Amino acid sequence: MDPTQTRADLLRADYEARRQRALAMGGPAKLTRRKEQGLLNARERIERLFDAGTFIESGLFSTSAVPEDRERSPGDGKIAGFGKIESREAAVVANDFTVMGASRATTNARKMGHIKRVATQRGLPLVFLGESSGARMPDHMGARGMGLQLGNDGAQYQRLREIPWASATLGMSYGSSSWYAVMSDFSVMRKGAVLAVSSALLASLAVKEEVDAQELGGWKLHAEVTGFADLVVDTDEEAIDAIRRFLGYLPSHHNEAPPVAAVPSGSGEAMRDILDLLPTSRTQVYDVRKIVRAIVDRDSFFELKARFGKVAVTGLARLAGRTVGIVANNPLVKGGALDTDACEKVTSFLVLCDSFNIPLVMLVDTPGFVIGTEPERKRAPGKIMNFMNALSLVTVPKLSVVLRKSYGQAYLNMGGGRNSDEMAAWPTAEISFMDPQFAVKIVHGLDPGEPGFDEARAGMDRASAVWDIAGVYAAQSVVLPEHTRDYLIRMLDVHQLRLTRGVGQHLMRAWPTSF
Repeated sequence: MDPTQTRADLLRADYEARRQRALAMGGPAKLTRRKEQGLLNARERIERLFDAGTFIESGLFSTSAVPEDRERSPGDGKIAGFGKIESREAAVVANDFTVMGASRATTNARKMGHIKRVATQRGLPLVFLGESSGARMPDHMGARGMGLQLGNDGAQYQRLREIPWASATLGMSYGSSSWYAVMSDFSVMRKGAVLAVSSALLASLAVKEEVDAQELGGWKLHAEVTGFADLVVDTDEEAIDAIRRFLGYLPSHHNEAPPVAAVPSGSGEAMRDILDLLPTSRTQVYDVRKIVRAIVDRDSFFELKARFGKVAVTGLARLAGRTVGIVANNPLVKGGALDTDACEKVTSFLVLCDSFNIPLVMLVDTPGFVIGTEPERKRAPGKIMNFMNALSLVTVPKLSVVLRKSYGQAYLNMGGGRNSDEMAAWPTAEISFMDPQFAVKIVHGLDPGEPGFDEARAGMDRASAVWDIAGVYAAQSVVLPEHTRDYLIRMLDVHQLRLTRGVGQHLMRAWPTSF
């Protein structure tokens, strides 16, 4: 020992040596290999997530609870702490795959539990950066391992939506890494990543045939079939940027209103020509997202689950700087007829918006629900009623605008019949129990081309026009298309939750994130 070194010098030297070992993660070889693959490591991901210089780590010197693994487990495979996103405090748990595959074990489970408790108690959004091999073996094996590892926190998978959760699946994600992804309010997935209960190897052993990892849990499955992925991106950087953007629309916790942003110049300029986006014929298809983008603040529409339940469009946007949730029928797909996937998608989105005090805007153009044997096999009645029940439990402002068609039960599900706080309609709207062409067949027994069909059809069309429903005050307003943006902004002013400072009742806070 150098006799000139003071006690403080020795303490600092020992501290710095330990700090450098922890920061080295799985070592230079593993980190270099990731870089060559175009992947960020866990610390680089955190650096991109948070505003520069704001990250403070929790558990830097943690290691495996198994003595023989301590030297090879810096951080115990999970890096956690707090930082700021656009100057607002947030929390993060990032899996470090270079350390024992970021597998779940005693120490890192305790670390995750602490971060979750602090975030929930202090009102901080929580971000999970997922990439994990699952449970660590042999820590979990045997009755003792199960009791210690899986039986020590009965609330570890509890969600009451006090704070927003956002997750990114950025590699092979199994076990708890998948659990937190599907429990999150926003889940983004990088192409090439896998989200599944267990690895393809274990699945292959279980079913006694080779299982492809991408077929097991790749991005196409979760974007197009399960709907677990709200967004799919090409790179780690894009995934983390998406989380930052998503959280920018939400409050930090459920007891405050969402933040208000500046209104970009040019917002609303497209309104003067918005009617040109709606075809004259009720049966001609079009992409409702063009109408959405014309109405909301410029470049503010952030679509969720774009590849799933495509007959419905859901996403966050801003009107006059205020966050709103958009639910719209999209006639470009199935003519706008709602299927079971769309019902699940909309229901999930309603729960998100109500949980975090986001007013809803519904743009309606639907001939009803898809009918037939296949929807019934997919439990259509239950999905439709889940949708209806969720809408009735929403306590944030709900505004609906009927653009064109609104038929049958879907009239209620899309905000009609006092299921929204204000129902408006364009003069182009048609509202009835069913498509007039089908109604003529049911009521008069006439098919197109038969004598009397055209006359009966004309009568049905007149009865479906917007003026009759406005006449009985079942629609509160008839709005010219070019005035829609101004109407919605004004009605958001009227329906502010003044008595509760913008906070709803959160009647669905325990609704499952996946159902």
